[in-house]
Amino acid sequence: MERTVTVVPEAGLHARPAAQFVEAAGEYDATVTIQVVGGDRGPVAANSMLAVTGLNVPSGTDVTLVAEGPDAEAALDALEEILTTPEKE
Repeated sequence: MERTVTVVPEAGLHARPAAQFVEAAGEYDATVTIQVVGGDRGPVAANSMLAVTGLNVPSGTDVTLVAEGPDAEAALDALEEILTTPEKE
């Protein structure tokens, strides 16, 4: 399964949103990768904090999530919600 999502939190995929994203990715029986649309880096493991923050994804950027496994759809739903929810102050 594949899904393209626009990152909404003002900080992009850094700090708190990245931690929530990585934690959620690890909760499902699915292998999930994330890649910046049109970026020059290949997909990285969504359950790796270092890999996810290393993408340096700013707010407003489109990313592609790819999930494989029994919980693929549920994982994509949860990760999309994190990426599309503005960060609360």
